[in-house]
Amino acid sequence: MEARAIVKYLKISPYKVRPVINQVRGLPVDLALGRLAATPRKAARFIEKLINSAVANLKGKGKVTGKLIYIKTIHADEGPLSPPFKYRPRARGMANRIRNRTSHITVIVAEAEADKSGGQESSPRARSKKKS
Repeated sequence: MEARAIVKYLKISPYKVRPVINQVRGLPVDLALGRLAATPRKAARFIEKLINSAVANLKGKGKVTGKLIYIKTIHADEGPLSPPFKYRPRARGMANRIRNRTSHITVIVAEAEADKSGGQESSPRARSKKKS
């Protein structure tokens, strides 16, 4: 079972969001929230709220234990440039537009199936660590 949460028109550049997203991709939710709490970037607060919303959406769908939830997919896309349009003066009477970027962030969380060999979670990242 999986659920998603989306935030649109967030007033932060996707270039600033993507490094924070890469830290938590594929992790169990409790570990991801711990990493985000320790991250000093502004984007971490937005992603933390979004993950909590996706987990609440998943728990609302049915009975789910909190330890078996992991982040299946997370990505940040570019939104529209936000007005008002401001300009920065340049040499020889020219002007450049200040580009206020926005982003759309999508999170999909899923419930990991418990292994038969001990009840551990089997998220994609946990499976790759077991093989090596």
